[in-house]
Amino acid sequence: MNAIVERIVAPISTGELERRWKLVRAAMKARNVDVLVMQNNNDFMGGYVKYLTDLPATNGYPLTVIFPRDDEMTMIGQGPFGMDQAIASGDPLYRGVKRVMGVPGYASASYCKHYDAELAEKALSAHTRATIGLVGTSSMPYAFVDYLKSGKLSNSAFVDATDLIDEIRAIKSAEEIAIMRATCAMQDMQMEAAFKAVAPGKRDIEVMSAARHAGTCVGSEQGWYMSASGPVGKAAVMGPPHLQNRIINTGDQYTILIENSGAGGYYTELGRTCVLGKASQEMKGEFAFVLEARQHTLDLLKPGASCKDIWDAHNAFMTKNGRPPEERLYCHSQGYDMVERPLVRFDETMTIEANMVVSVHPTYVTSTTYSWACDNFLITDKGVERLHKFPERITELG
Repeated sequence: MNAIVERIVAPISTGELERRWKLVRAAMKARNVDVLVMQNNNDFMGGYVKYLTDLPATNGYPLTVIFPRDDEMTMIGQGPFGMDQAIASGDPLYRGVKRVMGVPGYASASYCKHYDAELAEKALSAHTRATIGLVGTSSMPYAFVDYLKSGKLSNSAFVDATDLIDEIRAIKSAEEIAIMRATCAMQDMQMEAAFKAVAPGKRDIEVMSAARHAGTCVGSEQGWYMSASGPVGKAAVMGPPHLQNRIINTGDQYTILIENSGAGGYYTELGRTCVLGKASQEMKGEFAFVLEARQHTLDLLKPGASCKDIWDAHNAFMTKNGRPPEERLYCHSQGYDMVERPLVRFDETMTIEANMVVSVHPTYVTSTTYSWACDNFLITDKGVERLHKFPERITELG
């Protein structure tokens, strides 16, 4: 077996990649876009390059993809000065790629700001009077785009083509849905591992380490783990690892969010609360309301539904029942990004469609409670299906 293939944790099928390429190129043709340019530098919210190559951007290192409508791709990433190699057809790692270029550029060294752009300009030499679509403009470096627009490509027309990709990748294929089901099952197992690790005298971060380890052992590639412990009767608002040094005491509550990608790089998220003793009636009552609020949204998640209308209906429901309205984000799609469009919010233009996988997590804080539940759901023509199987309750551990 090829040594590279042995090292890939969970490659997407070549057939799935070919499906994506075909859809994207058809959309490019319909919108008169000649070539796409995208750059990501992380695999939390940098999934555009992964979507077309099955290779993630990681660790703050920029990974650039040039995707022509009528040719194979060029990739630009971390490498030695002068790296420029042709890729043989059928390469198991660089599928659909004809050229790989590299340069040792780093965002922490500002004088490197044009290094990747110089190589991109070289790769785009056949498109000096073309329509170039930029993908992921909200995270694309200014220096990178400015260099392309002001140099040898200045006679090209630059357009924002982000929506072109977003509209395609939001609808998951059967293969993608199967992978995301597996990620949800992994997180169910991780939550069990975390709850088994909860004990007086442990720090919050020790418990989250148990969840992280359980996921890594079955192929999890990246993740975000939030948690907080605290006495019952006071809101324990989750925080990142930097804020997870508190020591857990007997009788405490402990809230956990596991938001990681499984084998293959797809994100889902699972959130629950446990108590080292008995949950208060207030906690149980508020959790029951959270499930009621979530069901209210699930009933509205139908193909063709407006995200703004669902957002407005949710906030009206919360206000009517004496709870605070949502002011951030409580429902959104997921995929190669932890947060992927569409967002169920007032400013989203995409509609809900079948075969989207969404996370729904109504959340609110009072002086005495932090109330929420978080699961992923598959939208179908017949309704929604919960993909997680972890019990929908506050778990009492003793």
